[in-house]
Amino acid sequence: MRQVEITIDVSDAAGLGRSAAVRATVVLPDAAALPESPVLCLALPSSSYARGYYTCALPGPARDAGAQAAFHAARGWIFAALDWPGCDGTGDIDPEDLGYAVLAAVAHAAQCEILLRLANGVLAPGYPPVSPACVIGIGQALGAALLIYQQARHRSFDGIGVLGFSAIHAHPATPPGGRPVTVAWYPRDARLEECREPLNAALLAQAGDAAAQAAWEALAWGFHHDDVPLDVVEQDLAHYEGIARYGQSRDQGQDQTELADAPSPPWYARRTPQRAARSTLTPGIVASEAAAITVPVLTAMGERDLVPDPRAEPRAYPSATSIDLFVCPRMGHVHNMARTRALLWERIHMFGALCTAIKYMGRST
Repeated sequence: MRQVEITIDVSDAAGLGRSAAVRATVVLPDAAALPESPVLCLALPSSSYARGYYTCALPGPARDAGAQAAFHAARGWIFAALDWPGCDGTGDIDPEDLGYAVLAAVAHAAQCEILLRLANGVLAPGYPPVSPACVIGIGQALGAALLIYQQARHRSFDGIGVLGFSAIHAHPATPPGGRPVTVAWYPRDARLEECREPLNAALLAQAGDAAAQAAWEALAWGFHHDDVPLDVVEQDLAHYEGIARYGQSRDQGQDQTELADAPSPPWYARRTPQRAARSTLTPGIVASEAAAITVPVLTAMGERDLVPDPRAEPRAYPSATSIDLFVCPRMGHVHNMARTRALLWERIHMFGALCTAIKYMGRST
């Protein structure tokens, strides 16, 4: 197994009038272990995470399961995890320029470049040319929303795995007897100056000051199951709080260097694509794109997650060739810190086999 770090110039795809790059980690199986029909899996993280979410062995119970990327590569997949432009806190990309269209375009461009390098045998020294028989995409939270958008607009994949996100309405889970959560809704791709008042300002006013506290309580309960150690939960929530403060400081025109400069594990983002991220919890934010998808879809989530009604999710994909639903037990929204993380990975790997079979059976009929 080999791990390759690459930086891909996506300036043309971004169309921002300045340089833009995507950093990617590609985990390759041993060349001798490549199957007859290789699968390439492209993975997009959530807004507050980096590609290390997939390529590092995250803390929590079952850390000895290793990294998700290594899990799949050990079973023959080529696994590529991408960062968003500026995710590492470097460069001069304004997060307010990173809307859905730009982020999907740069992810698609990066994917095409990885496929090109694989086909020409130049991705890694000594690694043979490979033309994947099947390309699937997986995304977590905002990464899932952008994956849906990318597939509808660019037809990048032979199947997509939507993880920890509802194409109907992503909303935080609340503990039994907990106060209802009301979060701000913003239009998709609206710039900061268009977001001075949320779409649901009246609902937020009715919820009052208790809404913010209820949201934080729901975050702690819904992001991690009870068997995740407290220190892991606290570290994760502290990072999330830092991300929230970062967004607020941007909105108020203040300096945002503290988060980018602070030391943090490699699975955390130092800067988030604010323009896209602020609408993640708006109802139906990618509903039309989800309805247009024709390839197989796996919608998978933890038993505590941002998906209020898991069994309703298949209705969001009326055009899809196949719909799979998986609710992973003893798992919160941060899947790769859960004790049952490997069970989810196994289910994703099974989905990849299905996508390959559907693609090739379709050719023969």
